This record gives sequence, C-alpha cells and structure tokens, in this order.
Amino acid sequence: MNGQDSNHGRGGLGRRATFAAAASLATAALLPRGSLAQSYPTRPLRMIVPFVPGGGADLTARFVAEPLGAELGQTVIVENRGGAGGTIGTAAVAQAPADGYTLLYGTPGPLITNRFLMANLPYDPDRDFAPVSLLTQGAYLMVVNKDVPARTVAEVIALAKARPGELTFASAGIGAGSHLSGELLCMQAGIRMTHVPYRGTGLALQDVAAGRVDISIDTYGPMIPMIQEGLLRPVAVTSARRAEDLPDIPTVAETVPGFEVTVMNYLCVRAGTPQPMIHRLNQALVKVLAEPALRERMRAAGASPPVSSTPEELGGLLRTEVAKWGDVIRRVGIRPS
Repeated sequence: MNGQDSNHGRGGLGRRATFAAAASLATAALLPRGSLAQSYPTRPLRMIVPFVPGGGADLTARFVAEPLGAELGQTVIVENRGGAGGTIGTAAVAQAPADGYTLLYGTPGPLITNRFLMANLPYDPDRDFAPVSLLTQGAYLMVVNKDVPARTVAEVIALAKARPGELTFASAGIGAGSHLSGELLCMQAGIRMTHVPYRGTGLALQDVAAGRVDISIDTYGPMIPMIQEGLLRPVAVTSARRAEDLPDIPTVAETVPGFEVTVMNYLCVRAGTPQPMIHRLNQALVKVLAEPALRERMRAAGASPPVSSTPEELGGLLRTEVAKWGDVIRRVGIRPS
C-alpha cells in the first residue's frame, strides 16, 4: 500500500477502522493474561522492513518471517517500506494500532542513530515503540584493498600515523554504521583517515576492491565474493570476541582495547501493545531463532547469527547503543539534516 492509499478514506471508513481498533484493544484489556496470549494471533501479521527489497535486512526478515509464522499459526507478511533512512517504514509502525499485528524489523538507524542524524523525525524512538527481542547480533569486518601494505590492525594504524589523512575508508553513507565504525577507530587509535561516503554498501565495496579507496569496515556478506577473488584482504572483526564463522580473524580490540561495534537487528511493536502479546511474540522468536536450520540458512547467506533476548534486555541494549553512538556523532560533528 502506498502513502496515498493509506491516507484515503478519512471519512466513514477511517472512523470505522478507528472504532474497530479501539474496540479490539478494549476487549483485549478485559481478557485475562493467559486468555489473551492463547488467542493471539487470530489473523496474519505484518513485519515492516523500513528498507527496499534485496538488502541484508530484507533477506534476514524473510528468513525469520516464515518460521515465525509457522510457530504463531499465522502468516507473517514482510512488507518493505523503504525511504528516508528507514524513517518512512518506522513511522508506519508508530502510526499502526497497538494490537500486536504490525511488527518493526529494526536496524541501528531507526531507533538508535537517526535521532542524531535527522531533524524532525516523524516518530519518537523512545516513546513510540516497545521492544520484543533481538533477531541477530554480529560484527562488521575490516578489509583493505589487496595492494594496501597492511595485514593487521597494528599495521593499518602505523600506516595511518605515517600518512595522516591519506588513508581512505569507504562507507555506505554519512552516519551509516560503516562510517561511524571508521570514526570510532580513528578516535580510539589516535589516527586520522579520510572518509569517502557512498550510496550503499555495494558501491563502497566495489571501489575498495578496485583500489580507489583503501579500507572498509562493513557487513561481511557482500564482501565474500571479493575476498574469494583476492581483491579484498580481511584484517579484523569489530566484535568483542572472534566470530564463530571467522575464528582465524582477530578482533580490532586485540590491538585497540575497548573497541567494539555490534551489528544488531531486532523486533519491536508499537508502544501500548498488551504485554501478553509481546510475551507471546518473544516466546515464539526465542524458539524460532534457536533452530539449527535457521542458523545454517543465515550463515550460508553471510548474515549475522540469530540471537534472541528478553524485551528488557533489548531495551537496555538499545539505550546503551544510543549513548555510545550519540557521543561518536557529536564528537565527529555530524549535524542533523
């Protein structure tokens, strides 16, 4: 449904829909906790991915939606609502009824960094959403072009110190995780590199592979073919511990103590959704994300490994990430646009 369709019918049809939603929530409030959890869901759910089809978020959402629907006994329909750095789709969830049938597939942007990068967000990232569970948690991979004379983090740092500002690092855009990761490395390692923003990870990696940019710290999956062709050389992962799939690749923290960048995706619903529904969703996700078949499917696609959490754990993690990246963005001097 496009924006024009969703705004159509503000008369009788819109009022009837509003009254129906209110009646549904009122009925839910009167039901005992166990009864509500057992009866929900009774119709298909929408999982809104606030990005265009074909990206990493869209791929992972579809991996999760199918088994989640099977566990809930209802279809989970993935709906792409891309645009404006994820704000359009996120706003759609904020404006949906708080009835547990519209889910937000979140990435770091919508509820963590967009508040610092964009003026006048069409939603309040703290008040408009209720956390359900983590979905994935992984790391970025630092790679260099094959001709860069550095094979370790220490050598990258030494090269940057010897040539201040000459080493370049690519990102998927200003304020993207790949941008902020490079800036965090510069801060914590005491070096200066030049940021080269692109419109997406694919274009950024192509230029690193071609030697037009030196370094990238970004999502592992799209790098795999270029690493296999010998165009990119892996240097380190950004997680606190070595990655399961890349046990021979050291962490940045082994050279720069305290450096950590976690790549996480998560599921939220609109604030005000009854707790029994959130609990039911969380229970289903915990079960689905522990299935070996899903883990293998995501591993084969180069996605971050599936990880579940309690709603409270996700809420705490979101707050921690907001504080961390807000500080980085302020220190870099990125202003809301």
